[in-house]
Amino acid sequence: MLAKTLVRPSQLMLSNMGAVGSRVIRQLRRDPRFVAIALVMPVLIMYMLFLFFDGVDAPIFDPKKFVVPIGAFMVHFITYALCAIVLVRERTTQTLSRMFISGYRQIEIVGGYLIAYSILATLQSLIVLVGLNLLFKLDYGLGTFVIIYGVIWMLAMLSIALGMFVSNFARNEGQVMPMIPLVIMISVFFSGMLLPIEKLPEFIRGVRYLTPMFYANEGIQALIAKGAQVGDAVGSLLGLGLYGVILLTLAAGTLRERD
Repeated sequence: MLAKTLVRPSQLMLSNMGAVGSRVIRQLRRDPRFVAIALVMPVLIMYMLFLFFDGVDAPIFDPKKFVVPIGAFMVHFITYALCAIVLVRERTTQTLSRMFISGYRQIEIVGGYLIAYSILATLQSLIVLVGLNLLFKLDYGLGTFVIIYGVIWMLAMLSIALGMFVSNFARNEGQVMPMIPLVIMISVFFSGMLLPIEKLPEFIRGVRYLTPMFYANEGIQALIAKGAQVGDAVGSLLGLGLYGVILLTLAAGTLRERD
């Protein structure tokens, strides 16, 4: 009897997450422009990246060291920015309020959105990695590609959660706009993607732990290094996983029924 009592809430929670996810998927199907932007923008940025690196002197500067982390950053930026804006719109249209009135809890709403947007995250990650491989002729092994895809996919999922978390502090789209470059600039300057962390002033190095891009970059750099093994990225994957648990907890905890 006790076991049934404990199982039922979990089953109900999963059912409610599925219901929220199904509603969001139906909404995405009615908004093809949003889906097109989410999937086409990475292709355009990758091609511009290719044109840029094509003009760089390869013997002095090896593009392959940077293109995969930059590709991961593209997914991070696009997913985070679009989700933050869309979820603020959900609040202004009272969609979130109606979910609370219907009896959905914070974790169920956050989980439902995460399930729905994971479809876009999966496609984005695949498009980026395949596009980078075709444009830059990456010569990594299959196992390395699979783990790199896993890192980018996890980063995309964390970016969705980050967008939800940030959107909880904005009442309209105008208020969320300043938060987008703030988070992105931290990812650019303090993740080690462009400059090794050791080159930064010591007092600011701790900021790197605040961005999921740091963990993703560490994992990718470990995987693409010469003679690297798949196991070299385990620490970064664990870091991404822990970051995700903390971020989802914060996103659910700060989700409000009313402003």
